[in-house]
Amino acid sequence: MDIYTIMPTISTALIVTSAILVAFGWRLAIKRRLVEHQRMMFWAAVTAILFFLIYSSRTLISGNTEWGGPDSLKPFYLAFLLFHITLATVGAVFGITTLTLGYRKKFAKHRKWGRVTSLVWFVTAITGTAVYILLYLMYPGGHTKPVLDAIFG
Repeated sequence: MDIYTIMPTISTALIVTSAILVAFGWRLAIKRRLVEHQRMMFWAAVTAILFFLIYSSRTLISGNTEWGGPDSLKPFYLAFLLFHITLATVGAVFGITTLTLGYRKKFAKHRKWGRVTSLVWFVTAITGTAVYILLYLMYPGGHTKPVLDAIFG
């Protein structure tokens, strides 16, 4: 496994881990084990931030992976990818909002936002994993020119 595949594997594992931690955190909140809930959600946020740092640094340094599958599937893949990117962006904003509400002890709003945020985060993790499977397992693609080379090279 080379650097082009290990980093996406690590980042995908991190986002899946984040979603699993959110699921456990949600369960802890339902059971009213709120100290453990807060701790679990903290670690879910940490793994999501680690994902973002790895993903964004890899994108900046080595670029994005090109679609390697059949041309007939490319429009469907791109639509799915756009859906995932939009959902991930919304999930990140919702996550920051939900965490902020929790830390500011605005629990009624935190609960309302948390339910929606968790569902968005689960779907984001599932669609992100699907993108990973499509790009690295089913249809391994080539690698684009690194962003830094495109800017400075």
